[in-house]
Amino acid sequence: MNYVQQIEVYFADIMDALYPIRKGRNPTNISSPEDLENGLKNILNNNIEAIQQVDQIAKNFVAQLPHFKSEMDKDIICLYNGDPAANSHNEVILAYPGFYAIAAYRIANHLLKAGVPLIPRIITEHAHNKTGVDIHPGATIGDGLCIDHGTGVVIGETTVIGNNVKIYQGVTLGALSIPKKKVEGKRHPTIEDNVVIYAQATILGGNTIIGKNSIIGGNVWITSSVLPDSKVYYNPGNNIRQTNQPNIKHKHGD
Repeated sequence: MNYVQQIEVYFADIMDALYPIRKGRNPTNISSPEDLENGLKNILNNNIEAIQQVDQIAKNFVAQLPHFKSEMDKDIICLYNGDPAANSHNEVILAYPGFYAIAAYRIANHLLKAGVPLIPRIITEHAHNKTGVDIHPGATIGDGLCIDHGTGVVIGETTVIGNNVKIYQGVTLGALSIPKKKVEGKRHPTIEDNVVIYAQATILGGNTIIGKNSIIGGNVWITSSVLPDSKVYYNPGNNIRQTNQPNIKHKHGD
């Protein structure tokens, strides 16, 4: 088993420990706190980048597992409530790519904050490969994210997403093109609470804020902020209209 495969299996072990209904899908089936702590120590000690305080990172990580589960449970509820096709929470856990990708993000984000540089990207890229959902571990995501269908969703490194946000397939929360030497700072949009973003919408730029309770229609291209409680949509005339500003039109792509 190579290094990347070791990390992928370890992530599966975490998911099995948090959601025992998954057990049997993974060949190692380790689930005790001690096993999980030792497993992470082994991976950290084998990392190609030097990591300090391996024992403390592993201990803190395992101690936080109940907190991760609490966060993921909120995602499960949001997915279940947001998709009329979902018949149970177990169906979400076992079959929904959006949940798998969000769970991978939550684990990877904690490791990144703990100072682990490479493993978080391997975890989220593993989920990307399995689900088609690309979430950078550095993004900031609140409680109850619902990614419905999932395929083609991209959430960039400095994206900030509030609580109870729903995202459909093909949505990009990305950055405007800038030289690599200027990558410091916020490059990706902020999505406030209770926003719905429909399929194939593209929202770009670190200064772009989608106000709370807004609905973003499919296929729109947004590079400037949207006021709270707005409806933004694309129509055949290539216009975007915000319903709380009925006399203002923006050309598609402005």
